[in-house]
Amino acid sequence: MQAIYDFLYSPGLPLKPVGLVIGLWLVASHVFALVKPEVVKPHLKSFPRNEKIGIPLVIFCFAWGFVIWSCMDLGEFYKIERVVQVVIAGVCIGVIALVREFLAVRALGFFLILVAAPLLDAAFLEEPKTRLLLVALAYAGALKGMFWIGMPYLLRDQINWLLKEDVRLKVGALAGAVYGMLLVICALLFW
Repeated sequence: MQAIYDFLYSPGLPLKPVGLVIGLWLVASHVFALVKPEVVKPHLKSFPRNEKIGIPLVIFCFAWGFVIWSCMDLGEFYKIERVVQVVIAGVCIGVIALVREFLAVRALGFFLILVAAPLLDAAFLEEPKTRLLLVALAYAGALKGMFWIGMPYLLRDQINWLLKEDVRLKVGALAGAVYGMLLVICALLFW
């Protein structure tokens, strides 16, 4: 567990590989959505209530939270470390058992909040101003994540709006691919 925590948080991830990975992921996923919309549409439409994705993602996110709590310096709270570990495990089981409605959306929101910290840490005090592309993406993801956890029907409504007209999906996919290309170019040239 400590090795995972140290990899993500201790010295911080280097900006260039993070930018490349996130940029390439954005390019690949959005170009796929642009080229194969007939494949992407049904998956997007079914995602908010998809328990096959939601349950493993919830478990992954709670495991990530468990690692953070178990490995970070708790200061004076070290006395309750074990209690909170049990609470984290119990809440994970409770969420899976009792919060079935829009579980995948809530898990995605949780994931976006968790992933923001390593992204922001990678860009922290780095020199080129282009790093703010990664910072903006991390903050936008964390903000969306908070709304999707509290009001998960918003993602369903956003997906329905996006899929209502083909041009919306094309513009969204193109915008995501361009943003990903900007990240890749900046990572290769400036970071």
